Amino acid sequence: MITSRENIGPICDALRREHRRIVFTNGCFDILHRGHVTYLAAARALGDVLVLGLNSDASVRRLKGPSRPINSTEDRAAVMDALRAVDYVTIFDEDTPLELIQSVKPDILVKGGDYEIADIVGADFVQARGGSVRTIPFVEGKSTTGLIRAINAQQSGD
Repeated sequence: MITSRENIGPICDALRREHRRIVFTNGCFDILHRGHVTYLAAARALGDVLVLGLNSDASVRRLKGPSRPINSTEDRAAVMDALRAVDYVTIFDEDTPLELIQSVKPDILVKGGDYEIADIVGADFVQARGGSVRTIPFVEGKSTTGLIRAINAQQSGD
């Protein structure tokens, strides 16, 4: 379900009252690929509910540069919402998901294997509340940047 920033906190509060373990992850998820799907399934398997914080278009541009995202916020949110592993999608415009993490109050915070736990935004907040922080390894050779490079290489070869 795609839900607003205003609604995700109360939704998560209700889920906690039902003793559901909330997992949170975030990202741009610009061009969906096998690495994303594998990562999200592994994150979802850590708890009962997966909340995905999706970077807005403006946030993606600040992080990835002016040529990104390829797909709009609305399109990326619709694709993420259609995945079996994802229970809730909410969009954030900030450079980091810290405020969103503080609203969701996840039991488990998850990021990709390229992060050290000490460097994960919100890790200290989650751990201080008794939660855990986990990293999930990448699927080798699967990345949005790699896909974009391959597409550009094919186009320049035509």
